[in-house]
Amino acid sequence: MCASAFADEVKNSTTTQAGTPGQVIAGVRTTAYTHDESDHIEYGARNAVGSQLKYGQIRSAAADWSIYPVGTVFQIAGDSSLYVVDDYGSALVGTKTIDLYKPTFSAMNRWGTRHVTIKVIKWGSFAKSLAILKPRSYKAPHVRKMVASIEGRPA
Repeated sequence: MCASAFADEVKNSTTTQAGTPGQVIAGVRTTAYTHDESDHIEYGARNAVGSQLKYGQIRSAAADWSIYPVGTVFQIAGDSSLYVVDDYGSALVGTKTIDLYKPTFSAMNRWGTRHVTIKVIKWGSFAKSLAILKPRSYKAPHVRKMVASIEGRPA
């Protein structure tokens, strides 16, 4: 399934899963970020759900939560690590890009931008995404945009 067809498929409702576990999505654009970047300094090594950014067998990823809801777990083809969507970023909203957490600038730069195939192990929750985002919606336009997109999903 191509990424644009995937985006259409996941816009079902705020309470149902985004798609089918085991779904394989080819051509997903990925970038990388680190907690030391200037736009992340105020948050330190914490993600949007308030826990430590992960880098080990389970790794943190940021995405537009109206496309990949918080808690989505996926694996990149050829990589044994599991990634969990537990963060978001203003540059990701309205895109299908997934930003992978890296612990250092050098690791972030080595990743660069890559188009990968992912396998969704478990879809996250739009309801949980809304519960986290709604109280923050007054702070930033990108948060309001994700809220509006999730709330605009057909029931």
